[in-house]
Amino acid sequence: MPRYFFNTRIGAELIRDAEGIDLRDPDHAWQVARATIRDLLQESGQNKSLITASLEVTDAAGEIVLEFPFSEALLDPSDDPPTSH
Repeated sequence: MPRYFFNTRIGAELIRDAEGIDLRDPDHAWQVARATIRDLLQESGQNKSLITASLEVTDAAGEIVLEFPFSEALLDPSDDPPTSH
């Protein structure tokens, strides 16, 4: 199973995920990214500075697999389904 890393970008600052997580595919990484962002926003009381942040999901080689803006995590998932591979 591939390992994905969920790095948080807030403005010019990048907070790296040093551990990562093994997931089956990029679609699963999209689902985990969305859930992670929603949890962070809920914990922070939807801090306005976080709404402009994004998760940069990379693979083990450091290549960006997807970029997920925090603001998009608030959309209904039926409005923006993950891509099919």
